[in-house]
Amino acid sequence: MLEIKNLHAQVEGKKILKGLDLRIQPGEVHAIMGPNGSGKSTLAQVLAGRNEYEVTEGEVLYNGHNLLDLEPEERAREGVFLAFQYPVEIPGVNSTYFLKAAFNEVRKHRGEPELDALDFLSLVKEKMKVLELPQSLLNRPVNEGFSGGEKKRNEIFQMAVLEPKLAILDETDSGLDIDALRLVAEGVNKLKRPDNSQLIITHYQRLLDYIVPDFVHVLYDGKIIKTGGKQLALDLEERGYDWLLEEYRAQTPSQQPSLAGAR
Repeated sequence: MLEIKNLHAQVEGKKILKGLDLRIQPGEVHAIMGPNGSGKSTLAQVLAGRNEYEVTEGEVLYNGHNLLDLEPEERAREGVFLAFQYPVEIPGVNSTYFLKAAFNEVRKHRGEPELDALDFLSLVKEKMKVLELPQSLLNRPVNEGFSGGEKKRNEIFQMAVLEPKLAILDETDSGLDIDALRLVAEGVNKLKRPDNSQLIITHYQRLLDYIVPDFVHVLYDGKIIKTGGKQLALDLEERGYDWLLEEYRAQTPSQQPSLAGAR
């Protein structure tokens, strides 16, 4: 599904990713954790194709193709979905029309016929029922006037309709209370299938109480320094990152990483 090899990336000349390697197979859920400034959100933005993030070395293969050669719109049509840490508002743009346009772009790319308004509305209502969302959502502008929890649930709804092959959730738990977090996580879990994968980027272990990952990776100084299962996330919750970073520094004494400016 996704293979990242020796990925290096920078923003405004500041090196952030410094040799990241990661492999995700279909049906797997991977979680990336790490202290602030370790490069977690930078990885998400690079995969989504944000222009201000410059890849200087390495490659990213997605279903056997070079993801880095594709524009952001092409990546979306190929089935890459990014749920933002801070979803943007689009005043005046109806949620239904916005989502229908995105959905039919994906269908056209696959060589499938576009759905008309009635068929699309039927599909949308079915997805809303699965996610237990109010139908009033369809009549509101995209994220305008939404609470933090509503914005995150709306992104999971978009994910349900678009059915991406690779979903990247960038700190989806940020700013959510426990009830909103549970609802968002339940939505994500309902969308898991053997032919899709999820990359969950989070700072805290609490999200992983609801979305159980197959693998947990710790990102620090622009590279993955440890990989484990759910227990690794529990250890980090109990002990913090210091013990792990001390182990890493002991193994690489010549390196003096700086996290300033990383995202």
